[in-house]
Amino acid sequence: MSVNRKLAAAAPDTVDLLVVGGGINGVAIARDAAGRGLSVLLVEQDDLASHTSSASTKLIHGGLRYLEYGEIRLVREALIERETLWGMAPHIIWPLRFVLPQIHSPRPAWMVRAGLFLYDHLGGRRRLPATETIRLDRDPRGAGLKDGGRAFVYSDCWVEDSRLVVLTARDAADRGATVLTRTRFEGASRDGDGWQARIAGRAAPVRARALVNAAGPWVAEVLGRLPHGPSDRGVRLIKGSHIVVPRLYEGEHAFLLQNPDGRVVFAIPYEGRFTLVGTTDVAWSGAPGPAAIDADETAYLLATIARYFTGATPAVVWSYAGIRPLYDDHAANASAVTRDYVLDLDGDATSPPLLSVFGGKITTHRRLAEQAMDRLAGWFPNAGPAWTRGAVLPGGDFAAFYPLVAALAARYPRFEAGFLRRLARAYGTGAEAILDGAEMPADLGEDLGGGLWTREVDYLVVHEWARTAEDVLFRRSKLGLHVPEGTADRLSAYLAAVIRS
Repeated sequence: MSVNRKLAAAAPDTVDLLVVGGGINGVAIARDAAGRGLSVLLVEQDDLASHTSSASTKLIHGGLRYLEYGEIRLVREALIERETLWGMAPHIIWPLRFVLPQIHSPRPAWMVRAGLFLYDHLGGRRRLPATETIRLDRDPRGAGLKDGGRAFVYSDCWVEDSRLVVLTARDAADRGATVLTRTRFEGASRDGDGWQARIAGRAAPVRARALVNAAGPWVAEVLGRLPHGPSDRGVRLIKGSHIVVPRLYEGEHAFLLQNPDGRVVFAIPYEGRFTLVGTTDVAWSGAPGPAAIDADETAYLLATIARYFTGATPAVVWSYAGIRPLYDDHAANASAVTRDYVLDLDGDATSPPLLSVFGGKITTHRRLAEQAMDRLAGWFPNAGPAWTRGAVLPGGDFAAFYPLVAALAARYPRFEAGFLRRLARAYGTGAEAILDGAEMPADLGEDLGGGLWTREVDYLVVHEWARTAEDVLFRRSKLGLHVPEGTADRLSAYLAAVIRS
């Protein structure tokens, strides 16, 4: 029997809340509910963040362009959440300045500046610097661009998106939730005052007082596994793709590039040696599932690079794509489809509730979870109050990042500075759990390549649900862009032995 089936068999028979989906919204709801004193079981058919939640542009942002579509409420909520989330997880979220050139802009400068004024003031910005205006031919941030001219510089935040999901799930588990990955939800039916749910790996059903459908692109499919599953809401699937290329420019700022067709593309410093470029917005008509960038999307992103940056067309080092499950507001343009979310509640005083999550964005996940639990409050009168605002995620309990790195360097002087910085970025104060007792790198076991030691892999298996080389190299980290050839094979063999034992 696999380790996942063993865990499923040992899961509780009865819970307050069964959450289907291990993306950002599912784990956030599980965390919020567990912190209110409810018993929670979360099931995810693949790995945590294995689809949409690891395929974002990796930003905590209000969504400047959503102002153009009148999404004022969504932008305001996201801007408020931006600094809240930064305070919760400063190891994986940090500020980033965005340069917005006016060359090639289809929007007049006065309109862009008015939007940025609103962006600066709509969400109660406290710590992030305000917008400034620069001349690209006189400012170092214009280096690498083909043209000068005026640009606006504004603030948002970067996030390690898949780590945000994993750390949120870790916090949910630390508060009592049971999290099962690679465990399929097979269906459920109402039975009196609860749900009888069938999950893979269990002969007997799990009984839950409430069911949350946070399956992302699979939200409609999950509804189809329920007898008379309600759905007066639609989901629209949009594919967003990104490319990673060798670094296009110096500096730690990002660019928001306006294209003649009205769409925008981000260019963001990535993993030290690279630039992340995206995203596209393409309607997805197939079934939800793994996605890949196509030739037209690649050409579009490379053309954007060529329009703005000097130098030859760069090679694509890596690409990724994800399917976004957006609430269907029937917009004709895929880029204009709302990123807002809808919480669809089915149930009353005489029947157990089903809450389905449509749409949403990574920036609003904490608030979405809080509202989801507010909607379910009538069925759980003894649950605690809202609590997540200001509650740090695992490893986020430190005041400033660079003093944290300095403290690790002082305590572990025989380790390379880059290695310690990587651990601090991934785990925050939790880096001590991997380094504790080690005097030199060899104390961390076998180096599988590129500074990935087996002690860290063991930690990821035990505490972060890692099961495959892809889990470790591309979701728990981005070491897959840095490790030498052969590391993935050695890691796969090691994981097979560890998980089998």
